[in-house]
Amino acid sequence: MSPTIDREVLLSLRNVEISFDNGGKKKFKAVQDANFDIYKGETFALVGESGSGKTTIGRAIMRINELSDGEITFEGKRISGSLSKQEDTDVIRNIQMIFQDPAASLNERATIEYCISEGLYNFHLYRDEEDRIAKVDRALEEVGLLPEHKSRYPHEFSGGQRQRVGIARALIMEPKLVVADEPISALDVSIRAQVLNLMNKLKNEKGLTYLFIAHDLSVVRFIADRIAVIHLGRIVEIAETEELFAYPLHPYTISLLSAVPMPDPIIEKQREPIVYADATEEKTGPDYAMREIRRGHYVYCTPEQAAKYAENAEKANAQ
Repeated sequence: MSPTIDREVLLSLRNVEISFDNGGKKKFKAVQDANFDIYKGETFALVGESGSGKTTIGRAIMRINELSDGEITFEGKRISGSLSKQEDTDVIRNIQMIFQDPAASLNERATIEYCISEGLYNFHLYRDEEDRIAKVDRALEEVGLLPEHKSRYPHEFSGGQRQRVGIARALIMEPKLVVADEPISALDVSIRAQVLNLMNKLKNEKGLTYLFIAHDLSVVRFIADRIAVIHLGRIVEIAETEELFAYPLHPYTISLLSAVPMPDPIIEKQREPIVYADATEEKTGPDYAMREIRRGHYVYCTPEQAAKYAENAEKANAQ
């Protein structure tokens, strides 16, 4: 998949495969043949059900999971595999992660000040103590918290407030890419919109780039510029957000969209979810590949299926 003209590719995955040893038996392929680019300044969403490989890819980008094949490049440089100490430091410095569980990702025995400052300490990103404290105060204010909160402990905060601390901890490093692993799934519905609005606000103010991992398509529609749908460790569809919602082509994507609840109870009661018939099967073979059906809209399919998808998209466009 070639990059769009005049858009700078920040992160790129090429033929990425991630396997885990299954107790000495045949290795389990959690992710296979993953290919996508993330452009500078965009929010790229990775969507799929539990166990599909979303977080595995995010952890591989963070160099927590090793690749069994393929490569990941960041700003044109390979960041997968063996790196020098300086290269590894640069990756950690420029790619930060917001974790799914805001309670588990913070040290309960440390103050908020230390939790946010840990990256500053590790990379010595401050001139003196006064500068460090000023950066912590500014980070807290940016996420809607108060400077006086820095003397408290994580257990004294609500889930939404803890997630704001997690966001502040990531952004104080001034990263170029933020991997957000289901950052709102552990939060109350009333708080989710606040956190999403905050992430959008900080993205625009700081020129951030997000990889937003989620299982809820209705959430990513609000925040994402482009969406990749993953099933059984394989990317099955990639498109711009509104394009994907207007013309979903792969049966799995259509099934996911049918599961998004409707706010109207009458319509919701009449709807029937579309079950993906091949949910337990892995479609492989020499004829299967990611093919461009419409401009910037890719689907994992055979040439025959691609022709059918193109026809379906044209019919939907004509209606």
